[in-house]
Amino acid sequence: METVVLTIRDRTGAGKVTHEMRVPLRTDKVTVQDIIEARVIAEVDAYNAKLPEYFQGLVQPTDAESTLNGYKMKVRKKVDPEKQVYIALDAFQKNAYFVLIDNKQAEALDQEVHVKSSTTVSFLKLTPLVGG
Repeated sequence: METVVLTIRDRTGAGKVTHEMRVPLRTDKVTVQDIIEARVIAEVDAYNAKLPEYFQGLVQPTDAESTLNGYKMKVRKKVDPEKQVYIALDAFQKNAYFVLIDNKQAEALDQEVHVKSSTTVSFLKLTPLVGG
């Protein structure tokens, strides 16, 4: 099986696409965990290649401040991909975001998915409510 390139989008609750990226996967049979890992590693690799002021990613790195433009890094240094994957998988299990595969919600990290290049994966981050 050749590589499948997956389109991954971040969406708001209203459905607006806020970020889009293409991520290669080695096989067409993957788990939700594989998709999350591939996405996070691609983000970290892109950041580490240039070390910009802001990290654009699924989860906030340690030593970063959340802003409207992404996560502002206090010090421009390489981000640990393994640590980011751990944080992202933990956040999925705590319902900090949802993963929609062709508009169907993924239920578990070990859920198997058959993907093709036309498959669309959306990440819907949940915004914590402020107040009481």
